[in-house]
Amino acid sequence: MSVSSFNFAIVRPPSKSCIHGLRAADTGAPVHETFIAQHEQYTDALRSQGLEIVELQALEAFPDSVFVEDVALCLPQGVILLRPGAPSRAGEVAASRDELAHIFADRLHALREGHVDGGDIMLTDRELIIGLSSRTNEPGVRALERLVAPWGYRIRSGPTPKGVLHFKSDSSYLGDNTVLCTSRLATTGVFDGYDVIETPSGEEGAANALRINDVVLIPTGYPETHRVVAERGFAVETIDISEAAKLDGGLSCMSLRLMRP
Repeated sequence: MSVSSFNFAIVRPPSKSCIHGLRAADTGAPVHETFIAQHEQYTDALRSQGLEIVELQALEAFPDSVFVEDVALCLPQGVILLRPGAPSRAGEVAASRDELAHIFADRLHALREGHVDGGDIMLTDRELIIGLSSRTNEPGVRALERLVAPWGYRIRSGPTPKGVLHFKSDSSYLGDNTVLCTSRLATTGVFDGYDVIETPSGEEGAANALRINDVVLIPTGYPETHRVVAERGFAVETIDISEAAKLDGGLSCMSLRLMRP
């Protein structure tokens, strides 16, 4: 079964405190009402592809908590609570533990050392590629490797370009051995052996796409990326995530996705 096949997703709506969320560059604070509307459209897009959705409660104490992917890694064999690298986000794991334990029971595990953000983890059909970034370090990668090795996963780490928040800010796995990424990440050679689609110049923000079953979701505003991905035979739909983008957020980071039995 493809790693892009899902029937279940967990989301968390943006809190009113999202205006205080972390960002590399200040392009303006997100408008909470607009962010809520866009998040509902995002959730509807997942639902339209046949996914059952569980919506957790907003966490006002954590402005970045809408980005649920950073706190956990979902694999068929189990779900691993991660250790986000930003100090202001560390408490999100404890705040999410009971909620995720209720859903996954004895399939829930925890990273105990180092730091890993979910936004730095790319799951392909053959391996886990983890980007070393300001949020993810080598001790975290090694600790994660020890957790997933008994499940048969191979892990290797790669570089995250300077000034880029997460590895998947600049890349996404589209399935069928195909990666969409920026040219600055492609030139590192981390995707050698994969079929690489580079985002056209000026459309680097489209690199964080999201393959859900038979559809690739791409943020609105990137027509050339839409065209080149569609020309490769993928069904493409666009979705407006402009408010999440103000907090360096993308399509993948606003949900935890998996195939439940």
